[in-house]
Amino acid sequence: MADVAAARTQEPSPGQVFTDAFAAAGFSSCAEYDVTITDSLVSSRRKPRYPVRNMFKITDLSTEPRRCYWYETPRLPEDPEIPGGDLRRELTHRFGTAAVPDLLPTTAWVQVPTGLWQDPEAFASFIDYRLVMRLSAAENQAIIRGEGGLLNIPGIGRMTSAGPFTSTLLAACNEVEQTGGTADGLIINPHDYYLFLGEGHLIADLEQNGMFVVRTRLVDQGTAIVGDFGHGAQLFDAGRSTIRFAEPPPGTFAEPGVALTAEIHERVALSLYANFFVVSLWP
Repeated sequence: MADVAAARTQEPSPGQVFTDAFAAAGFSSCAEYDVTITDSLVSSRRKPRYPVRNMFKITDLSTEPRRCYWYETPRLPEDPEIPGGDLRRELTHRFGTAAVPDLLPTTAWVQVPTGLWQDPEAFASFIDYRLVMRLSAAENQAIIRGEGGLLNIPGIGRMTSAGPFTSTLLAACNEVEQTGGTADGLIINPHDYYLFLGEGHLIADLEQNGMFVVRTRLVDQGTAIVGDFGHGAQLFDAGRSTIRFAEPPPGTFAEPGVALTAEIHERVALSLYANFFVVSLWP
């Protein structure tokens, strides 16, 4: 991770690339990137806050062309008993393949303060830390709540009871391991994250146990997503992005002005359906 961050500091940021294009073409500028720009910035914050995309194995279709992917789903009630399946649940799973789904566009808009483009450094900073950051928030929403997002993928389990455990988070982690996987990721609303911090050591214990925690308001308060993100899911990524001046859709801003838009194309796919749960956190 440190090596990747160090390498990115040597590359021009999305804002720098666009301001170079603006110097040449003015308000007709359109910058094309051969990367997904939500993965191109290095935060200077002392307190890291990771985007949801960092949970996933990224499959860049521009460099790793794929036609299909594999998956497995839990047994159906009518399936025959499999010897050893009571101990090793994965033995009872069904296997399948699916075509790589059509990637979906994610877009973000900002309105450029008048005259900001006259200062290339300020303009580049605005693109990097407002437009790209808004694109990252839109990406979080698409991955979690959008068409094809985690909450809209049929087959993900729901867990409302902690059973013998002190938390549904621990119960979900146990269920994933009882299926042969490892719950290595947690997506949680900041409201609940800080409630847990105030009540005890659960979040710290999970992180110390190797769980990657992403906090985002795009998960409803009182719920969280627990899963085996390392082996059980991937993010298909077009590996390209655009930033351009454009006319925003009606109602995007409170007043008229010069607008920029950024766009990427992605889609989530699950391989291990039994290794993901949407959990209810509080009784």
